[in-house]
Amino acid sequence: MDLDFNNDLEKRISDAFCVFDHHGDKLIDVREVGTVLRLLGCVPTEEEVNEVISATETEETSGVVHLTKFLPHVSQLLMERKMEPAPPEKILEAFKTLDIENKGFLTKENFGKLMMEEGEPFTQEEMDEMWPVAIDPISGHIPYELYLNQLMVYL
Repeated sequence: MDLDFNNDLEKRISDAFCVFDHHGDKLIDVREVGTVLRLLGCVPTEEEVNEVISATETEETSGVVHLTKFLPHVSQLLMERKMEPAPPEKILEAFKTLDIENKGFLTKENFGKLMMEEGEPFTQEEMDEMWPVAIDPISGHIPYELYLNQLMVYL
C-alpha cells in the first residue's frame, strides 16, 4: 500500500517510522514507538509513549503499530508541539535550582540520586550513558553549563 503524503511533516514521520519497519509491511513493534518519537525530536515520558501506543495499536494489530494509524496521530501531536524538549534557559534554571551553593557544578552522587529517584527515574543503563558526557574527568563533578551546551548539540 502506497501512502500519499500531505506535507513534509508526514514524510518525516513516515521516514522515521520506516527505519524500524524491518519487513516493509508498514508495521513496527510497539517497543519501537518511543525510539521513533525520539528520532523525530520528541522528548516523551514513558506515559506519553504508552498513550501513543494505546491510541495507535488496535486489537487486530496487538503488539504492533501500523503506519496508517501512527501517522495522523503523531502528526497532530507534533503540530500541537507536544513532547518538545525544554528550552535551554529552562534546563539551566533547573540546574541552578539544584546548585544551592551556586558553585556552577553538581556532584555525581547528588545528581545521580536525583536522576534515579525523582520524577521519571533514569535506569542505571541511562545513567551509564550520561556520565561520560556529563562528568568533568578532572574534577569528577558535573559542570552543568558545559553539560547543557553539550546537550544542545543533540536537541
